[in-house]
Amino acid sequence: MSSGGKQDGAAAAGEEARKTSWPEVVGLPVEKAKKVILKDMPDADIVVLPAGSPVTKDFRPNRVRIFVDTVTSTPTIG
Repeated sequence: MSSGGKQDGAAAAGEEARKTSWPEVVGLPVEKAKKVILKDMPDADIVVLPAGSPVTKDFRPNRVRIFVDTVTSTPTIG
Protein backbone atom coordinates (compact mmCIF):
# COMPACT_ATOMS: atom_id res chain seq x y z
CA MET A 1 0.00 0.00 0.00
CA SER A 2 1.26 3.50 -0.85
CA SER A 3 2.02 6.14 1.76
CA GLY A 4 -0.18 8.56 -0.21
CA GLY A 5 2.68 10.67 -1.56
CA LYS A 6 3.59 11.17 -5.20
CA GLN A 7 6.21 8.89 -6.64
CA ASP A 8 8.94 10.62 -8.65
CA GLY A 9 8.66 9.65 -12.28
CA ALA A 10 5.40 7.73 -11.83
CA ALA A 11 1.88 8.67 -12.90
CA ALA A 12 -1.56 7.39 -12.01
CA ALA A 13 -2.62 4.05 -13.48
CA GLY A 14 -3.43 4.32 -17.17
CA GLU A 15 -1.33 7.46 -17.72
CA GLU A 16 2.11 7.64 -19.27
CA ALA A 17 4.83 7.95 -16.62
CA ARG A 18 6.43 11.39 -16.61
CA LYS A 19 9.61 12.26 -14.78
CA THR A 20 9.19 14.94 -12.10
CA SER A 21 12.75 15.42 -10.78
CA TRP A 22 16.33 15.02 -11.97
CA PRO A 23 18.68 14.22 -9.07
CA GLU A 24 21.26 13.00 -11.58
CA VAL A 25 22.03 16.57 -12.71
CA VAL A 26 23.17 17.78 -9.28
CA GLY A 27 26.77 18.97 -9.67
CA LEU A 28 26.62 19.32 -13.48
CA PRO A 29 27.14 22.61 -15.34
CA VAL A 30 23.83 24.39 -16.05
CA GLU A 31 23.91 23.84 -19.82
CA LYS A 32 24.54 20.11 -19.39
CA ALA A 33 21.75 19.87 -16.82
CA LYS A 34 19.38 21.65 -19.22
CA LYS A 35 20.18 19.11 -21.96
CA VAL A 36 19.42 16.18 -19.65
CA ILE A 37 16.13 17.71 -18.54
CA LEU A 38 15.08 18.64 -22.08
CA LYS A 39 15.83 15.09 -23.26
CA ASP A 40 13.25 13.78 -20.76
CA MET A 41 10.87 16.73 -21.06
CA PRO A 42 11.22 18.58 -24.39
CA ASP A 43 8.48 21.10 -23.50
CA ALA A 44 10.18 22.17 -20.25
CA ASP A 45 10.39 25.89 -19.49
CA ILE A 46 13.71 25.86 -17.63
CA VAL A 47 14.36 28.76 -15.28
CA VAL A 48 17.87 29.19 -13.81
CA LEU A 49 17.98 31.08 -10.49
CA PRO A 50 20.57 31.84 -7.82
CA ALA A 51 20.29 29.46 -4.85
CA GLY A 52 18.00 30.89 -2.20
CA SER A 53 16.03 33.06 -4.61
CA PRO A 54 12.45 33.74 -3.61
CA VAL A 55 10.01 31.99 -5.94
CA THR A 56 6.27 31.97 -6.42
CA LYS A 57 4.32 29.00 -5.08
CA ASP A 58 2.18 28.54 -8.17
CA PHE A 59 2.49 25.15 -9.88
CA ARG A 60 3.27 25.05 -13.60
CA PRO A 61 3.61 21.53 -14.96
CA ASN A 62 6.09 22.56 -17.67
CA ARG A 63 8.36 24.73 -15.47
CA VAL A 64 11.61 23.31 -14.09
CA ARG A 65 13.70 25.49 -11.79
CA ILE A 66 17.47 25.01 -11.55
CA PHE A 67 19.08 26.66 -8.53
CA VAL A 68 22.81 27.46 -8.77
CA ASP A 69 25.30 28.82 -6.24
CA THR A 70 28.83 28.26 -7.52
CA VAL A 71 31.30 31.03 -8.31
CA THR A 72 33.28 29.69 -11.26
CA SER A 73 36.05 32.28 -11.52
CA THR A 74 37.75 34.91 -9.39
CA PRO A 75 35.73 38.14 -9.14
CA THR A 76 37.86 41.13 -10.14
CA ILE A 77 37.49 44.89 -10.34
CA GLY A 78 37.14 46.32 -13.77
